[in-house]
Amino acid sequence: MTVAQDTTSAEEYEALRAAVEEFARTEVAPVIGDLYIREEFPYDITAKMGEMGLFGLPLPEEYGGQGGDYYALCLALEELARVDSSVAITVEAGVGLGAMPIHRFGTDEQKARWLPDLAAGRALGAFGLTEPGGGSDAGGTRTTARLENGEWVINGSKCFITNSGTDITSVVTVTAVTGEKPDGGKEISAILVPAGTPGFTVGGKYSKVGWNCSDTRELFFDDVRVPQSHLLGERGRGYAQFLSILDEGRVAIAALSVGLAQGCVDESVRYAGEREAFGRTIGSYQAIQFTIAEMEARAHTARLAWQHAARLLVAGKPFKKEAAIAKLVASNAAMDNARDATQVFGGYGFMNEYPVGRFYRDAKILEIGEGTSEVQKMLIARHLGLR
Repeated sequence: MTVAQDTTSAEEYEALRAAVEEFARTEVAPVIGDLYIREEFPYDITAKMGEMGLFGLPLPEEYGGQGGDYYALCLALEELARVDSSVAITVEAGVGLGAMPIHRFGTDEQKARWLPDLAAGRALGAFGLTEPGGGSDAGGTRTTARLENGEWVINGSKCFITNSGTDITSVVTVTAVTGEKPDGGKEISAILVPAGTPGFTVGGKYSKVGWNCSDTRELFFDDVRVPQSHLLGERGRGYAQFLSILDEGRVAIAALSVGLAQGCVDESVRYAGEREAFGRTIGSYQAIQFTIAEMEARAHTARLAWQHAARLLVAGKPFKKEAAIAKLVASNAAMDNARDATQVFGGYGFMNEYPVGRFYRDAKILEIGEGTSEVQKMLIARHLGLR
């Protein structure tokens, strides 16, 4: 696998990829099926990933991180998702939505307080953006926060928030309307709310189609008070800050999607070489061969897309369009490959005991989360000058 231009970096990336691949195969694969059926959060796996340093891959060493980059994180996410997307999204959200906003926009005091535990996987962070009436219209935030006697008083609710209700969740970054802009628009800011703050209630686990080992909750804020110093970044820049975080997250979700797509190929190749029909393995039939060949082509093409976007990101070059392309192409590949893998497995593909059934359930959200496919097309069109 070609992952970098200079030899040293390529060797380091490959060592990381191989280590995560082995971890996913030996530590995740044997247990994740049962956890998934029971809809249990994988605390033991999460702790082990923390010990490996996966939650700190792109974070500075001074805060307990690995001092790596977003490309390294994406490599790890792809390998995890080849086995299970719930585990992969726990890392992606923990890093991209939990730790990165603090790393990018936090004060030295905020970084020192939150990042060491987040980087080590001892704690998880979450980002409360989406609201029941919002979704893609993130600018339609209704949650409010007003300053009163040196404290932010927050009221409102959020939905579909990953990593927000685990036993190790330590902080949620919340976007809220903190005033009005000169042009009459909403002034949206980001505020850090520690877990357990009075008035901050975490709802029960959603009953989901997929990602059953991922923690996803609704959040409620009833006169929640936090110090004024818990403002994250500049007042009124919360929405803009999140958009920049979302651009990075799209590259990460693209890598995760490629992992699922490749996992479908892996399982289909294995099964096609074992399953017999009409006196020979189904992998010897051209129809099956062509199906799996197209699956591999989708995964390969999508991988090139996320790798290109990630290289631009790491190099500090514009990458918004490329991130949108990667997310669109990769999520489509994941969905298409999950459907085809289920078909290759036939009736067994509909059974929870086989990974492809889990892949099929997990794939659809990749076309929705961190920007729907329609939003990606809109962004790409805008970058082409179409208004």
